[in-house]
Amino acid sequence: MRNKKILIFVTILFIIVFLIIFRVKIQKIFYPKRYNEIISVYANEYNIEKNLIFAIIKAESNFNENAVSNKNALGLMQIMEDTAKDVAEKNNIKIDKDNARQEILKINNNIHIGTKYLSILIEKYQNIELALAAYNAGTGNVDNWIQNQIISKDGTDIEKVPYKETNNYVRKILQNYKIYKKLYE
Repeated sequence: MRNKKILIFVTILFIIVFLIIFRVKIQKIFYPKRYNEIISVYANEYNIEKNLIFAIIKAESNFNENAVSNKNALGLMQIMEDTAKDVAEKNNIKIDKDNARQEILKINNNIHIGTKYLSILIEKYQNIELALAAYNAGTGNVDNWIQNQIISKDGTDIEKVPYKETNNYVRKILQNYKIYKKLYE
């Protein structure tokens, strides 16, 4: 009986030491930096911090380039087809509109359009939290919430977003962002 308790104690101690030593490496498995080269190009081009793009991709698709949501959002950054077409057209991003769905699912196009769209939202709202809320719920909803004083223009009361999904989304992205910054900076 005494040997069994010692064995259990040693095993638990070994697991704890292992987790402490390899914590960061284990976390990096769950918070990868896939597509770093592509993300770097567009993050630099549109002046968006790379870790924010990684945080969005982690939350939106968990790096599944073929992800399609139940609302038909596409790819790594889960972009709606109409939004992608609009952003591409207004910003001279070349995609074949006759084959838009497949074009949006292409990794480079998806990251390019998604990052440009995020930069547009950040420029519009001058606030990451509001930009993330708009990325999820749409600019019409965010504009309405601000106009009706449900949330403030500075985003300091972002927790008052009335859509539970959007509220959770913003929190999740911000948490992922914090983790990415901690792991990779």
